[in-house]
Amino acid sequence: MDKLLQDIINWIRMTDDQIVVGVSGHGAAGKTTFTKGLVNLLNQNEVNYMNTDSYIVSSNIRKHTIIDYTYQNENHRYKMTACHPSAHHLPSLERDVQMVRDGLDLYTIDTYYVKSELISSKNKVTIVEGMSVAFINTDLFDLKIYFYTDGETELKRRLSRDIVERGTDINYLKQSHEERRIQYEVFMHPYSQRFDIIIKASDEGLCLEKNTFDFKLFS
Repeated sequence: MDKLLQDIINWIRMTDDQIVVGVSGHGAAGKTTFTKGLVNLLNQNEVNYMNTDSYIVSSNIRKHTIIDYTYQNENHRYKMTACHPSAHHLPSLERDVQMVRDGLDLYTIDTYYVKSELISSKNKVTIVEGMSVAFINTDLFDLKIYFYTDGETELKRRLSRDIVERGTDINYLKQSHEERRIQYEVFMHPYSQRFDIIIKASDEGLCLEKNTFDFKLFS
């Protein structure tokens, strides 16, 4: 991944225009770690970082929203997870990213877990990261990067993260994981094909599965 990061940095350095990068994928797939690594490699005075978690509909609402879907010829009925496009405030996110593209300043949404920050039109690069990115108009981004992992790796990482850091009940987590994963396969993963770069994460590390972005055009 070091070469990919360097290719992105070189592309940014060689491009005179404002740049908007979209990074998306499933939770626990490594997208946030990658994004923070990219932000750290850039000049802090030239980059905006937008986390899209605040555009996800509250879990207090989603738990009352039951949806029907089919997976491998079997009918399923379960609460809506964040893997479904309707679980996101997509028009609001598209509006805000369009404001960035139009060179306008804006403040990110203030929540108890992410404080509001200024997205400055003076900064050359804006990185928009989160699940919501997968579902909006891809033309809003100059470069699109997608992360995913297999169900076993995802569960292992969620057990470590959600239980230790967020206090989630282990039995509930295991019970909900299967349906969450199925909703991911049905509703979210197909959107990955719209991305320029696809990266698969596992315990062995990150694997570059697809790259159709020609960085050489800017070298």
